[in-house]
Amino acid sequence: MLSDSTLQNGVAQTALELALSIKLKKTGVLETVSAYIEKVEKNDKQFNAFLTLSKESALNRAREIQARIDKGEEISPLAGTPIAIKDNISTIGVETTCASKILKGYKPVFNAAIVEKLERAGMIVFGKLNMDEFALGGSSETGAYGAVHNPWDISRVSGGSSGGSAAAIASGQTPVALGTDTGGSIRQPCSFCGVTGIKPTYGSVSRYGIVAFASSLDQAGPIGQNIEDCAALLSIISGPDEKDSTCIMEKPFDFSVRRTEMKDIKIGIPKNYLEGGIEEEVKTAVLSAAKEFESAGAKVEEFEMPLMDYMIPTYYIIAAAEVSSNLSKYDGLKYGYRSENAKTLSEVYRLSRSEGFGMEAKRRIMLGSFVLSSGYYDAYYKKALQARALIKDAYNKLFGRFDIILSPTAPTTAYKLGDNIGDPVKMYMGDIYTVSINLAGLPAAALPCGFDKQGLPIGFQLIGNAFSENKIIDVARVFQSRTDYHKKRPAIAGGVTGGVQ
Repeated sequence: MLSDSTLQNGVAQTALELALSIKLKKTGVLETVSAYIEKVEKNDKQFNAFLTLSKESALNRAREIQARIDKGEEISPLAGTPIAIKDNISTIGVETTCASKILKGYKPVFNAAIVEKLERAGMIVFGKLNMDEFALGGSSETGAYGAVHNPWDISRVSGGSSGGSAAAIASGQTPVALGTDTGGSIRQPCSFCGVTGIKPTYGSVSRYGIVAFASSLDQAGPIGQNIEDCAALLSIISGPDEKDSTCIMEKPFDFSVRRTEMKDIKIGIPKNYLEGGIEEEVKTAVLSAAKEFESAGAKVEEFEMPLMDYMIPTYYIIAAAEVSSNLSKYDGLKYGYRSENAKTLSEVYRLSRSEGFGMEAKRRIMLGSFVLSSGYYDAYYKKALQARALIKDAYNKLFGRFDIILSPTAPTTAYKLGDNIGDPVKMYMGDIYTVSINLAGLPAAALPCGFDKQGLPIGFQLIGNAFSENKIIDVARVFQSRTDYHKKRPAIAGGVTGGVQ
């Protein structure tokens, strides 16, 4: 059995601790996977983080990996560890719905490239996680199978679109998870749920087999208890893939070499991010994080983030244009949902899409079709592409001055379920600090840095230049070595959440 210091409600707290215990034969792979499956079956009704549990296949794979470990095979630092993944990542023979009615019953005939890498690393995929429909949302409320509930307060959102991934980590139902990030979809749920995540550089992780939202923005990344788990998982899923021409890394990230000094690190804080609509408690926590870095020897300096007013409109024009194109293949003919009421070919298209897509998906499809239409292409989409180029250039100049940019992840803590779902503009503005990173293709790590007076987590993000994940992770390691916010978990007992463990 695992030691008490490694256990939380009978399950290991971090993925690396768990893998080490398996390697040292203090616990078994089958025992571990069974414990997580049991925990999901017992507790997830209150969180709705999981859409699918692959119970039998996970247990069979656990036996296979245990046999390899018993033979002395060196597989990976996370060998034997269970993992749950967002439901827009293709898994052979396992339903992949993107939390949409239009893909109900769809079982891919292939694995995503990152799933193949997980399996080669000896990890066990045991479940698929809830999300906003096709990752279109910032609260994990738009999916066809119900909203994800925040483990810190089940009356509140978990963030989106990778809300199921963050909630599953925060509730202790999986030691590590995969999400995807198109405009903040890993980082914002991490902030709301008090966990750690990384949005990698565009082109560092294969997108093959990830159901596309916006192809020039999407990137899969890890979510875990701490930065060490995330780094270990990112080193597994990153690297080349011949099936994805946009994946340009020649080899995976290697985070084994650690920085020990912060005195040569210069951190910039965008002062205009700390004005206007940001909650005072979020601002205070983020500035306290900056002071922690100063205490560690880093130089911290404020600056004015350029083009801030253009970030949200630029992102939503480009993202909507790409999603309208990517979702056009769901037409009721090839696969997925087909309306039973359709009598003609025209009705198959119209009714299948009307009944199969949710309101947010329809909204963005219509907006994307509008900005790509012949009368408005130049006025909207072309200008958004020009603005995107300016945003990229602005970041290039900023990284001539700073090693890292530190900013809030979201202007608020987790809000009540239903509060923003009827006001899309208000919902979209919650992405103000995150979308520009995707537009520029940059990496960023999200870390917890405090709690508001209601006991809800507050997070911040560390943004780096392209392919500077090593530097970001080193800086994140320093913060988490000096603080314990990442060790806090909501009290979960008898189906009730609240308080801190």
